[in-house]
Amino acid sequence: MPPSLQIVRVPILPFGMINCHLIIGPLGCILVDTGLPGTEARIGKVLKRHGLAFGAIKLIVITHAHVDHAGNAARLRALSGAPILAHAADLRHYTQEDAMTFCATGWFCRLFLKTGLILQPYAPFVPDILLTGDEQRGLAPFGIDGVVLPTPGHTAGSISIRLASKAAMVGDLIASGIFLGGLVRTGHAKRPPFEDDPAATAAALQQLLDAGAEHFYMGHGGPLPAAEVLSHARKLRALT
Repeated sequence: MPPSLQIVRVPILPFGMINCHLIIGPLGCILVDTGLPGTEARIGKVLKRHGLAFGAIKLIVITHAHVDHAGNAARLRALSGAPILAHAADLRHYTQEDAMTFCATGWFCRLFLKTGLILQPYAPFVPDILLTGDEQRGLAPFGIDGVVLPTPGHTAGSISIRLASKAAMVGDLIASGIFLGGLVRTGHAKRPPFEDDPAATAAALQQLLDAGAEHFYMGHGGPLPAAEVLSHARKLRALT
């Protein structure tokens, strides 16, 4: 990774259970996901540690519409003045017009769904930049050498960032560890708590691998190397 570019994990919950990320470049930074409602102080703390304030955020990328990724988007946009980029396929969830559906991937996920935590509403918002279909968007205007691209599977509107440094920010296309990605086995890939379409997820991960991604950063656990992601994609394909 070029010395002028840093990927910094922002722990919204301890032990990598819920992560946001900052991509810090020479012209400012991009915030990837915004965490749960009311957690902006945790992002502010990490910014301050790197000598930055909320105004250094030039773009907010929301990988999908679940509350632990999009729940604080409206607040972070107000604090930073940065535009929000997301995909139109999740738009009616961002505006809170449609409730999300959740396809649990295991017994723990079914129990977690019953707690209602993932179902909590958040301040609705309309993204400033909406990708549609297979549209991609370069990040050069924001000082970062990379591209945002649609990677459906976790949700219909899931998107990822592929950087020239061979890193990929993939939201919840993949997870690692136990209990939402924390504690142990953080280097071992697994399915996230919820996943709409395993075959589409496998295809999205393979697309990133074929494009040369070597390091995968995610919302729960991680990061993971390409070999572990490839093994996981093959297992997903075997489910269908």
